[in-house]
Amino acid sequence: MKYLIKGVLLNFAILITFSCKQQVQNENIVELNSLIIRISEIEIEPNYLDEYISILKEESEASVRLESGVISIFPMFQKENPTEIRILEIYASKEAYKSHLQTPHFKHYKTSTLKMVKSLRLVDMDAIDAETMPEIFRKIKSN
Repeated sequence: MKYLIKGVLLNFAILITFSCKQQVQNENIVELNSLIIRISEIEIEPNYLDEYISILKEESEASVRLESGVISIFPMFQKENPTEIRILEIYASKEAYKSHLQTPHFKHYKTSTLKMVKSLRLVDMDAIDAETMPEIFRKIKSN
């Protein structure tokens, strides 16, 4: 009987340990169904391009580094027309997006680049294959 009680207690301890560990791991997982995915299409006034890019780089880097709900702020430009900027934005949730809009670095970006933007179009997207997205990010190495 003594060994039976020890065995039950040991199994219970193991079960609690693994379930707590799994819970901690799950806290770091983003729910794919709650993602906010957007492509920002921005045309910049040519005479402000260098200044705009500098401010955008600061904002995108700070967003990804400081905000756990910001998965991607990935700016790029068209090779044949560098004033045509595109930004792939991915947020963990609607709440993460709303929080992002209130950050000092985003507010600085928005207010300091207003005069530089010729046009802005925000295109909300849905992922066709959201299950593959984590694999895409796993493949990227930073050196």
